[in-house]
Amino acid sequence: MRIVVGESVELEDLGSANGTHIGTQALPKGARVPLEPGALVSVGVATLVIRAAGASARPTGATSPGSERSPWPRGGVMDRVAELLTLVAQSDISVLFLGETGVGKQIAAQALHRASPRATGPFVSVNCAALPEALLESELFGHERGAFTGAVETKVGLAESASGGTLFLDEVGEMPLGTQAKLLHLLESGQLRRLGGVRAKQVDVRFVSATNRALPARVEEGEFRRDLFYRLAGMPIELPPLRERRSEVLPLARQLLAEAAARTARPAPELSDAACALLMRHPFPGNVRELRNAVERALVLSRGGAVEPEHLMLEQVPSAAAEPATDLRSAMRALEKQQILDALERAGGNQTRAAALLGIGRRTLIDKLEAHGIAGPRARRS
Repeated sequence: MRIVVGESVELEDLGSANGTHIGTQALPKGARVPLEPGALVSVGVATLVIRAAGASARPTGATSPGSERSPWPRGGVMDRVAELLTLVAQSDISVLFLGETGVGKQIAAQALHRASPRATGPFVSVNCAALPEALLESELFGHERGAFTGAVETKVGLAESASGGTLFLDEVGEMPLGTQAKLLHLLESGQLRRLGGVRAKQVDVRFVSATNRALPARVEEGEFRRDLFYRLAGMPIELPPLRERRSEVLPLARQLLAEAAARTARPAPELSDAACALLMRHPFPGNVRELRNAVERALVLSRGGAVEPEHLMLEQVPSAAAEPATDLRSAMRALEKQQILDALERAGGNQTRAAALLGIGRRTLIDKLEAHGIAGPRARRS
């Protein structure tokens, strides 16, 4: 591993046998990526936290999410979210971000961290849905040497590494119940015990979580602890989908395009009128993540010229109105199917919540899913 310091700080993997990780993401061999203050770097069993020179663990100066570093264009729906983040950032209350996949929950969590007194402390992120239970516990709480087969060295967990900063629990609704109990203890006591350890360690962590699931419904289903839900949802903040933020689509597209161009040291191309029209009428089921992918593709394909619709490569999502119908029955069936898909999207795949949005029972919804050939959430994930 090599850290290159210039106008920015970059990390380069030199083919480490044990691998190099930024947070929980593995860095491909030979790759070189920029590092932000607060980034957590793991090389084998060693863990490093990147801090700004001369910065204390709990600085008083912080950046407001509504300032020039805001991740969202000004003048839109997200201005209200930015104002709320500015207020909430000054306390240590736990924050739970809610919203569809791709709306920018991690971006909001990072903005909250930058605006807080913990700004130059570490921002540590873990995806609770990406790891099996045993590995998730080891990543979160760490382990002592010999705690299990293969534990040849002591490992500091992500929660311990985040001390003095923010621990971001992405997709927290997917956390297994056993891990939930240990997380609740950490939230209530501020103490953790590594796997195989005998002594508790005190940590100073601000907890920020995110989910696209309806956690109250998960609580009622017995899949999520009620006490943990209330501890995490000290301040719930819902991020609206991009289709409800139409005035922000073009400013956000230009902002993301400029950021992508800056990373490759090239000027940002203009968006043609036709490209702007396509962006404004596209429904963006993938939200901000889909928009970012589209403009990054366009940057490559436009070859320095203006971005045209074909460079964006946006899939046209079929709607009931666009599907030809030979009779009223076919049209009604297509409309019902689209409404069910929309409700499942809004409910994050939760059938109970989707049924409530549609005003029908869950059993009725399941029958309609089968009738329309729509896979359930488990089938779609697999």
